[in-house]
Amino acid sequence: MINMYGITNCDTIKKARAWLDQHQIDYQFIDYRKDGLSSELLATFSQQLGWQNLLNTRGTTYRALPAESKANLTEQTALALMLQQPAMIKRPLLQVKDTYILGFNAEHYQKLLEE
Repeated sequence: MINMYGITNCDTIKKARAWLDQHQIDYQFIDYRKDGLSSELLATFSQQLGWQNLLNTRGTTYRALPAESKANLTEQTALALMLQQPAMIKRPLLQVKDTYILGFNAEHYQKLLEE
């Protein structure tokens, strides 16, 4: 089973979902805001991908943080922020079995799904 995690109104999520739909690939979409996000699942993402990779530093939610908060980030504080504000998590996050991919890249999706 393929799981895609993200936020419904994200443009990149829309592109990734359209690609999966176009290729008739079954997946389950999990919306962080509607479906929730457990600290255990977020910890798994962090272990698999690294918290620095998981943190969306280009988004408006992150950029709105005080400079002091950004300067003193640790894994623990970053995960707490992502749990409170899931928009700070890069997206989409695609899980295929035990493999995790951040972002949308059609070539990467194709290779992963051919395995």
